[in-house]
Amino acid sequence: MPEGAKKRALIIGAGPAGLTAALEFQRKTGIQPIVIEQLDIPGGLARTVNYKGNRIDIGGHRFFSKSDRVMQWWLEILPIDPTVRDEVTLTYHNTTSTYSFAEKSPAHPDKIMLVRNRKSRIYFLRKFFNYPITLNKETIQHLGVFRIFKIGVSYLSTKIFPLKTINNLEEFFISRFGKELYLTFFKSYTEKVWGIACKNISAEWGAQRIKGLSITQTIKHFLTSGRKKSGNDVSQKSTETSLIEKFLYPKFGPGQMWETVAEMIEKSNGVIKYNHTCENIVTENELIKGAFIRNKLTGEEEFISCDFFFSTMPVKELISKLKANIPEEVKTVSEGLVYRDFITVGLLVQELEIRDEKDGKKIPVKDNWFYIQEPEVMVGRLQVFNNWSPFMVAKPEQTTWIGLEYFCNTEDEIWHMSDEDLFKFAAAELEQIGIIKKDKVLDYTIIRQEKTYPAYFGTYNQFDVVRSFTENFSNLYLIGRNGMHKYNNQDHSMLTAIEAVETIIAGTTDKSTLWAINTEEDYHEEKKA
Repeated sequence: MPEGAKKRALIIGAGPAGLTAALEFQRKTGIQPIVIEQLDIPGGLARTVNYKGNRIDIGGHRFFSKSDRVMQWWLEILPIDPTVRDEVTLTYHNTTSTYSFAEKSPAHPDKIMLVRNRKSRIYFLRKFFNYPITLNKETIQHLGVFRIFKIGVSYLSTKIFPLKTINNLEEFFISRFGKELYLTFFKSYTEKVWGIACKNISAEWGAQRIKGLSITQTIKHFLTSGRKKSGNDVSQKSTETSLIEKFLYPKFGPGQMWETVAEMIEKSNGVIKYNHTCENIVTENELIKGAFIRNKLTGEEEFISCDFFFSTMPVKELISKLKANIPEEVKTVSEGLVYRDFITVGLLVQELEIRDEKDGKKIPVKDNWFYIQEPEVMVGRLQVFNNWSPFMVAKPEQTTWIGLEYFCNTEDEIWHMSDEDLFKFAAAELEQIGIIKKDKVLDYTIIRQEKTYPAYFGTYNQFDVVRSFTENFSNLYLIGRNGMHKYNNQDHSMLTAIEAVETIIAGTTDKSTLWAINTEEDYHEEKKA
């Protein structure tokens, strides 16, 4: 780079972490961000796929965070829907000022956040159960008194005679919920998600994903929920995240947030190169000097130099692309890291067969998603996009747009099915468990997503070997879910990006604060998968 030229940050990946980093560079520094994205749209795992006017949210993204700075960040990009501002409150404050979200007007009437009611349940024994499980009349009726009795005795036994050590996820669940409840509601679903036994998964996954959730916390919420403790306060900072009642959601899905951020970056001095991949990363004297980037459409390659290198790509890929003297132990651990892949089958149906009841009448379900606990089918979770936002559906009054989620590996048979065969397979599974009728399916689409979930098995217990090696490069920053091989949520990924930029501004090379994000209870967010 010529002397006196503007400093540049090369950012691999235009997902929440990468785009947050790019915008933070523009807002707070004179460093130019150059973002490399292999897809043709921004958002990464948080993108929204538009199929004939019907939009798919891959994985489901509730815009809720216990981080003040993330909530502020989101609402400065997409303000709350002006028509409901008087119906909600936000009590988010930072250390220097109070931000009044009600004063923020949308730049465009469609660029807004909706306020949505949270509802997700478990579908098991062809019945719905509240998630988290609630000890109410309905639950007792569905499970039966004898099974409830066994769950209670098992839970009390765990509390009276606690496990002395917790070495794996199975032991984590049992220590938290008792063996009987674990076997009823956690074991088969979790093993469906990860493809291996819970006893072979690190307990750290449970500690990171559901640290604040317990039987005691759930009962406490059940006993106090009638008092409207969270009321209309969307921030709900005193509420355990698994129990939140409201969340924010972009009018046209999570991708709308990142499309808007991408526009802001490109309107300033930022560059986003879509349909490009990072091929080789050049190093010199423990610095990343730049990378060779390939255009997927033309095959052309170019070298882009940089002063800072941010990676959100899977760690396994990062290590394989680094042109440096890499110790064999680092290579071995890196190659042993495991990821779980993901398929979404979008089905447009006339209606769902399952219904709720209100005032003696059958009404459509209001769930954002529900977990499919039935062991005889492969589908793990089902999203109802009408209930995320009616604007996600081309004809919400006439059709129901759903997303079936399959957790798998790229080596599995289901991954290699043709789209038509996969559609038929998925529709048949839902008919088998009473959710739809196949002859009421109007259209479908298939989305395959590799490396969606970094796994807490394989060589994960040796991950510090890889992390220590990457920290030898003072200008290399690993951020986001795959970048850190850490099951981060969207807000956690954003925080790693914000913290990385602030580390650079502070002139320090200590990256420990990045890795501390999502290790404290206040950061945890519900997601059963």
